Amino acid sequence: MSTIDTAYNLKEVLYSILFVAGDGIERSFIADKLQVSQKELDKAIAQLKQELSGDKGVHLIEYKNKIQLASNPNYANYISDVLNPIREKSLTRAALETLAIIAYKQPITKLEVEDIRRVNSDYAVQILVDQNMIEVVGRKDAVGKPLLFGTTESFLKRFNLQDINELPDYEELLERIKTIRQEEDQEKQDTLFKNVEGIEFEEDLPDFLKGEDVQTISADDGSIA
Repeated sequence: MSTIDTAYNLKEVLYSILFVAGDGIERSFIADKLQVSQKELDKAIAQLKQELSGDKGVHLIEYKNKIQLASNPNYANYISDVLNPIREKSLTRAALETLAIIAYKQPITKLEVEDIRRVNSDYAVQILVDQNMIEVVGRKDAVGKPLLFGTTESFLKRFNLQDINELPDYEELLERIKTIRQEEDQEKQDTLFKNVEGIEFEEDLPDFLKGEDVQTISADDGSIA
């Protein structure tokens, strides 16, 4: 390959590679293939990250020693308005709650998730697996050898986290889930007397889950609405 003029072109070459790739790429892999030093690559990454910041529509994100282009989270609502109608499905409220528990307690079994949520989580877990938010990471050394679940790299990318350690405090999450349950119990009672369509729950979700789309399940055919 041609030698890259690192003083001027490496940043632009990197931008082009990330744009075409779509997914995250290992830093070391890029440096090896472009035959540049890690120091040179890091400088180009820093420059590109600086350019793609603030009000720019595209940002450069880093996670697990990988880099990737991603949309500006400040424009999430506008992106959702356009793209949500053509997305196959989004995360339900139950799936978001399940995802939060798995994120904090991983590796964790489905039964342990249900012990915390106090409801069956079969559907929520399946949705999260289908969306590549969680994956099987092993089996627990217990009777029946139940599957253990953990979050994926797609989870980190979706919530703009470089590492799982960037999650907020777990005790705060538990308090929010407790509040959610109390509200849901009250809503179940209220449904006997009033229409509850349009009730918004988003403000009670953990901060790192806010902005995610919540869709409902049709009682008639089980389809996602």
